[in-house]
Amino acid sequence: MKHINNAVVRSLFSVVLGLVLILWPEAAIHYLVMTIGVLFMIPGIISLLAYFTRDKSSAYAPMFPLDGLGSVLLGAWLVAMPAFFVNILMYVLGAILVVGGLQQWGALLRARQWCRVGATFYILPTLILLAGIMIIWNPAAIAAYTFVIFGIAILVYGANELLNWYKFRKNKYIQID
Repeated sequence: MKHINNAVVRSLFSVVLGLVLILWPEAAIHYLVMTIGVLFMIPGIISLLAYFTRDKSSAYAPMFPLDGLGSVLLGAWLVAMPAFFVNILMYVLGAILVVGGLQQWGALLRARQWCRVGATFYILPTLILLAGIMIIWNPAAIAAYTFVIFGIAILVYGANELLNWYKFRKNKYIQID
C-alpha cells in the first residue's frame, strides 16, 4: 500500500469541513460544540468506570477521579448548552486560522531556499491570516457570518495546501506533510 501524504489528507479534510461550514453554519457550530462535549465525556466516563469497577479487595485504594467527574460535567454542559460556548469557540477558530496562515507562510518561506516561489502563492495564506484576525478582532459584529467566513477560509486553506503539495511534491528537500 502506498504512503498516504498527510498534506493531502489535511487538505481534503479542510475542503470538506469548509463546505459543511459554508452550507450549514448554524447547525455545524452547534454540532461541533456538542461533539467537543462528547469528546470530553468519553475519557471521564472511562475514568469513573475504572474507579467503580476496580478490585476493592486490593490494598491499593485510589482517590476518587475528580478530573474524570469534571470532564463528564464539562462535556455534559457543552452538549446541553452549545450556544453558550459558540462565542468562546469563535475566538478559538479565529486563532486556528491565524496559526494556519502563519504555518503556510513559513512553509513557503522555507520552500524559497530550494526553488522559486511566486508572489501569488502568498496571497491565499495572507487572506487566511486576515480572516482569522478579523474573527478574533470583532466576533460579535460578524457572529452570523463567522462560520461562513471560517468555512470559506478553511476551504481556501485546503485548496491552497493541495496546490502547494502538487507544486512541491517532486522536490525531495521540501517536506509538506
